[in-house]
Amino acid sequence: MDEHGTLATTDNDPTLVLLKVEEAARRLRIGRTTCFALIRTGALESVMVGGLRRVPVDAPAAYVASLRTAPHAA
Repeated sequence: MDEHGTLATTDNDPTLVLLKVEEAARRLRIGRTTCFALIRTGALESVMVGGLRRVPVDAPAAYVASLRTAPHAA
């Protein structure tokens, strides 16, 4: 919480290089479990930092771009 008693958010912090999986999921408007599934299949890039799974800040946008260029099933 910040000094105003509201939850602090890191969604718009331009200094971030890596996101928590939950933050990446929030940016994609998907659930945490779905986000981990995308990471597991390699659809969403992630890295390990020590024992922590992190998503590069540009990876959610790259994932969406890949969806937009993928051939659509009829």
